[in-house]
Amino acid sequence: MKMRDNKGFTLIELLIVVAIIGIIAAIAIPGLLRARMAGNEASAIGSVRAINTAQQGYAQLCNGFSPTLPGLATVAVVGPIPFLSPDMTAGVLIAKSGYNTTMVATGAAVLAGPCVGASNAGYYATGAPIGFGSTGTRAFATDEAGTVFQNTALGVPPPQPFTPAGTISAIQ
Repeated sequence: MKMRDNKGFTLIELLIVVAIIGIIAAIAIPGLLRARMAGNEASAIGSVRAINTAQQGYAQLCNGFSPTLPGLATVAVVGPIPFLSPDMTAGVLIAKSGYNTTMVATGAAVLAGPCVGASNAGYYATGAPIGFGSTGTRAFATDEAGTVFQNTALGVPPPQPFTPAGTISAIQ
């Protein structure tokens, strides 16, 4: 009688390997999701700060702030050089990196100076998570003062006037 040479893995060995892979995945996936949310939040902060920078340039040229994000695309006097990148001036609501970014005019309309269209005395820009808890847990807002504020409650942007209290604080 001849003995067969058994080569390969048994079912038990394969099940143990699959269980180990499952345990490693269960440990790694939450960390990956947290890192993705942190990246989304950093992108939202960057977008809000970019709006601040663009509005400062617009205000120096136009004697007031742009009432809309598309208004920061180009100014006739300057030519084709935009104040803000095209991905941020494509509409009034920008969905980018898991956040909705929007801006509204505040204050009275002011004389536009050399620019085409109206200018305003102020603006209020926000970044709110598209899916609270999955794309981000903080919401951000800024205005003509230039400070970016965050709200850690339910993904709702901080209201104006900004007052640091409770879940609302300035970004350092």
